[in-house]
Amino acid sequence: MFKRAARFFLVLLNISALGFSAAWAQSTAKKKVDNASDLPRFIYPVKGSASELLQADAATFSAFAVKVRSDLDSVFRDYDIHDKATLRDMLDAKLSLQQLTGDYTPALQTIASLRALEEKPSAKLTARLPSEAWLQAAIETNRTSGAEFKQAFAKNYQRVMDGLPWDTVQDDIREQFRDSHINTKAGALGWAKTELDPAVRTSGVLDNQQAWDLVGGRRFLQFIESVKLEWRDVLKQYVAAHNHPKADIWQAREVTLEPEQKLTPVLAVVWDSGVDVTVFGKEVFTDSTPTASGTHGLAYDDEGNPSPSWTLPLTPSQEKAYPDFRSDLKGYFDIQDLVESPEAAVLEEKFDTYSADQLQDWFEKLKIFSPYIHGTHVAGIIARGNPAVRLAVARFNDQLGDLPFPPTVEWANKMSADFIQTSDFFRTRGVRVVNMSWADDPQEFETWLSKTGGGADPAERKRRAAELYKIWYDAVANAIKGAPNTLFVCAAGNADSDASFLQDVPAGLRLPNLLTVGAVNQAGDETSFTSYGPTVVVDADGYEVESYVPGGTRLKLSGTSMASPSVANLAAKLFALDTSLTPAKAIELIRQGATASDDGRRHLINPKRSVELLKSSAVARSAN
Repeated sequence: MFKRAARFFLVLLNISALGFSAAWAQSTAKKKVDNASDLPRFIYPVKGSASELLQADAATFSAFAVKVRSDLDSVFRDYDIHDKATLRDMLDAKLSLQQLTGDYTPALQTIASLRALEEKPSAKLTARLPSEAWLQAAIETNRTSGAEFKQAFAKNYQRVMDGLPWDTVQDDIREQFRDSHINTKAGALGWAKTELDPAVRTSGVLDNQQAWDLVGGRRFLQFIESVKLEWRDVLKQYVAAHNHPKADIWQAREVTLEPEQKLTPVLAVVWDSGVDVTVFGKEVFTDSTPTASGTHGLAYDDEGNPSPSWTLPLTPSQEKAYPDFRSDLKGYFDIQDLVESPEAAVLEEKFDTYSADQLQDWFEKLKIFSPYIHGTHVAGIIARGNPAVRLAVARFNDQLGDLPFPPTVEWANKMSADFIQTSDFFRTRGVRVVNMSWADDPQEFETWLSKTGGGADPAERKRRAAELYKIWYDAVANAIKGAPNTLFVCAAGNADSDASFLQDVPAGLRLPNLLTVGAVNQAGDETSFTSYGPTVVVDADGYEVESYVPGGTRLKLSGTSMASPSVANLAAKLFALDTSLTPAKAIELIRQGATASDDGRRHLINPKRSVELLKSSAVARSAN
């Protein structure tokens, strides 16, 4: 769920775009881009802080933006890019620059070009609608503020919204409704203090992705200061007029096992950021040969040393703050679901009244509590409806870009050794299924370097990141290969991108005992965030999935992190019913049981069908 949470406002808001010239794509002199590492890197010196630049005077910001625009144009001109997600990301940045400089008519043309790059049905209809209405109002009124401008924006936005098919767009619109209630100027500044200021403070520069985020933040401030109430009111009217949820397909497909079925105990590992084992009672594995961490698995701290804690450790002050933050997460989804709860009211008030510094503190808590709750939530999904499951823990902190120390080859090699030990644990304990709701790519190592003093030379930073990534890539791949009798299930990622193009591990790997999972909603429709690509084999429910968090409370969370354990849950049930299954045979049953969408993009798991196929094959074997 929380991977790449650094772009909280820019990703959730989803209101920027810009044009793409087809002529650029025809250039014969372009450098071919096969993956994200082939793209160029740029750096931008920043005096003071990024958060100060975000709200600087027009002349100061323009000097920064001109260089960003020039470099962005050079990428379009000189590189042959076919990955649509990358083009969308670049076009978002370009629109922000166009809108800030008053190039409104070209920006409208670009929105149409960007929508043509969208691949998901809802995004094709909803992408950048608020920006489009804002630009139209600016052109019609020749101004960007005042009553006349606000009325023109509301009219244009309402006209388009009224024509949207609710059944197709409801998830995206609910998310925009939520964003209209919690996205504020102070929040944008708090986000910049949290995510961009550390890079400037330690390295003195922003890289191109960080610079694109900064210009997107500047455009967001312009938008939010001019039409926030109108944006909220139009969304509220549309949602109120159409507020009926999609039918849920998953309950009819669910399989619940019972003890009297003579099940074989199944050891399932949550390879994640930690699990509150006290929540799961008898479902927790107790090892007769304890590791250095204890009897429930393996745990490593951020430096790669053995840890006795099955969850990420909290300080006393963090433990005190956790209940409030847990309530904020509930409020977040309550707003999205139009539930007028006390938690929703408190969260909305915080974002309406908190200062930038207070919201920076909130975002810092997000970085702590997101991984803290993540593994427990995943574990609850894996264990659902299976009395034969035994949960074990393999804990490490995958939030690499947020670790406070600079990455080194020594650290990477130490973690590689930890992963070998983890793989040995899987093999020697007879682990049948491992869930991996995390992903890492070269860019994450570059971001980590930028935040911890990795230097201002983009070529050197890229080289160092590639060196670290290679060690990490090999460590993950070798851990999976080292336990060939274990089925590994991983999340596709939440970047709305091709996991292979991003070079995500494990999602981009092709191994016989690895299954990569995308996320759909309760109706089986693709979520806005799910990544995709040739390695993504099946899809499962990853939208507002309810499960446990530390302490035993149940909360809804969304992400491919929630879809992956749904498949691990099915695999564990198949193993419980037939202990002779190999990982390859389990994958075959899961794939054969899945149903393909009409467009062929999704393959929705059907646990009942997969179990039926297993029973049919068992009958056939006994007959022979």
